[in-house]
Amino acid sequence: MKKSTLLHLRIPFSFFLLPVCLFASATANETHLFNFWLVFIILHLLIYPASNGYNSYFDKDEKSIGGLANPPPVSKELYWISLGFDLLGLGLGLLISIEFVMMIFIYGLVSKAYSHPSIRLKKYPIIGWLAAGIFQGYFTFLACLIAFKDISTWTTWDLQVQLPAILSTALLLGSYPMTQVYQHEEDGKRGDLTMSRLLGIRGTFHFTAMMFSLAMAGFAYFFYTYDSLLTTILFFVFMGPVLIYFLSWYFRVRNSESNADFRSTMRLNFISAACLNAFFLIWWLF
Repeated sequence: MKKSTLLHLRIPFSFFLLPVCLFASATANETHLFNFWLVFIILHLLIYPASNGYNSYFDKDEKSIGGLANPPPVSKELYWISLGFDLLGLGLGLLISIEFVMMIFIYGLVSKAYSHPSIRLKKYPIIGWLAAGIFQGYFTFLACLIAFKDISTWTTWDLQVQLPAILSTALLLGSYPMTQVYQHEEDGKRGDLTMSRLLGIRGTFHFTAMMFSLAMAGFAYFFYTYDSLLTTILFFVFMGPVLIYFLSWYFRVRNSESNADFRSTMRLNFISAACLNAFFLIWWLF
C-alpha cells in the first residue's frame, strides 16, 4: 500500500466518530463484548476509513482536509483499497447479523454519494448536511445498538432508544458545519456549496452554538429522566472544555476570520471527541 493511500484513509480520524459507538454501548445496558469489539473494528478501522478514502479519491483536495493537513495526490490504488475495506467490513458484519450488514451497506452508499461526481451531495448544503448528520449519528447509533444487544431494529422504537439516537444526530448536525469552516476557498473552486459556505464563517459559529445548545438541553433531559441528576451534572462538567475552547476560538475569529483555520478546527474536534468519549466510557463502565 502506498503511503499516500494510507494517509488518505485517515484511520485516526475515526476517533472523532467514536462517541456515537460508545454512547450506543452505554445505553445498551447489556452489551455483547465480542460484538462491541467487532463493531469497533468494522466501523472505525474499515468502514469509516473506506469512506474517507473513497471521498478523497473523488475530491482530490490540494489543501487541508479533516485529519490531514497536507493531503498528497491520490492514486487509483486508493479507490480499490477503499472498496476492499468496505467489502471486508461487510464480510465481518455477517458475524453479527444480516440486518447490521444491510445498515452499514446503506451507510456506505450514502457516504459515497457525498463526493461521487454523479450525485455529489456535497454540492447541496441542506441535503449534504442532513445526510452526514443523520447517517453518522442516528443511523449509526441504531446499527451499533442492534449489534451490541443482538436485537432487531423493530424493537428500537421506544423513546429511551430513539432519544439518544436523535441526540447523536443533533450533535453532528451542530458540529459538521464547523468541520467545513476552513475549506470555503477549496469548496468554492469545485462549486461545492457546503452548509458552512452557505452560513458564512461567523454564521457557522452562530449556527453551531444554537445547535449545541439544543443538543445540550436534550442530553440534560435524557440523563435526568433516565439516569440521575449526578450523571446530568457530570455530563456538563465534561463538556466544559469544549465550551471554553469554542468561545475563545469564536472571539479570535471575530477579530480576524483568518483564525477559522485547519489547526483550530482539528483542536475543537479533538477536544469535543475526547470529552465525549471519556464521559460515555465512564458512564458505560460505572
